[in-house]
Amino acid sequence: MRDSELTLAVLAGAVCGLGVYALIRALLPSRRSPVSTVARIDALRARGGGPGPAFGTHPLRASESGGKSGALRELQTRIGERLAEIYLQRGWEQRSLRADLALLDRSWESFLATKVVLAGVGVFFGPFLFAAAWAAGFSTSPVIPVWLALACAALFFFLPDVEVRRDAKAKRRDFRRVVGAYLDLVAMSLAGGRGLPEALKAAAEVSDGWALRRIRTALADARITGLTQWQALGRLGDEVGVEELRDLSTSLALVADDGAKVRASLSARAETMRHRELAEIEGSAGEKSQSMLIAQLLLCVGFLIFLIYPAGMRVFEGG
Repeated sequence: MRDSELTLAVLAGAVCGLGVYALIRALLPSRRSPVSTVARIDALRARGGGPGPAFGTHPLRASESGGKSGALRELQTRIGERLAEIYLQRGWEQRSLRADLALLDRSWESFLATKVVLAGVGVFFGPFLFAAAWAAGFSTSPVIPVWLALACAALFFFLPDVEVRRDAKAKRRDFRRVVGAYLDLVAMSLAGGRGLPEALKAAAEVSDGWALRRIRTALADARITGLTQWQALGRLGDEVGVEELRDLSTSLALVADDGAKVRASLSARAETMRHRELAEIEGSAGEKSQSMLIAQLLLCVGFLIFLIYPAGMRVFEGG
């Protein structure tokens, strides 16, 4: 037992040492390549980021004015920016996750910082569980806290990913529903005699919901950057991960000069999206009904066991 415990301790120490080395190696500043520098400048320009701390307010003064919360926020911002730079240098794009964050209107840097903070909390949460089990009287090995710390750190590190995926899935479903109604409004505006740019703009101004606000902002940016409005919709679809907007951009680019074809294409796409939404609703309802049926069967089985158990015990005791 002592040899096995010693082997586990050596393995745990080696794993911890390798993790600490990888963390320090990742956080150390490295020499930037010209490609990564240009990509970083383009990313800052796309976010509309202003000057950094060297050209603006000094971080020490900001922390003094904001107190402890300001210092923690500044530290979290620095961690997020450093991790984002590491992802950029390594070529880890994470396109689907970035699209989910863009749909939820969350920052990529703050998301990475949250992951690291939660991983740090998990490192201390694992030994806390071990201390609670040891105080309760369970005989445990001294190697277990190390594995618990690593397991909890890994689990907490990926918890924000699960939350973002779940929230983005629900919000993307709502966005698709709004896009279907938006296409109907554009088709109605085209039938009223408006041109395609005017119809796209007028349909986006019908409501002040978050989805139409995103579409309205994309159309407004298209006028500033010199893009066509369907190209702006395609870029918005790439940003938030909605395939319908990308397909709409491609189809409008092909038939933009023919009003009748545009109107027919938009009406067909809106109808297809409605049928798809109905199919998803029916499938979700079927899954919920099946889960309810399984729950009812489990209750029936439990009730039968409750009825049969006393009689069975009497039979076995009498035998």
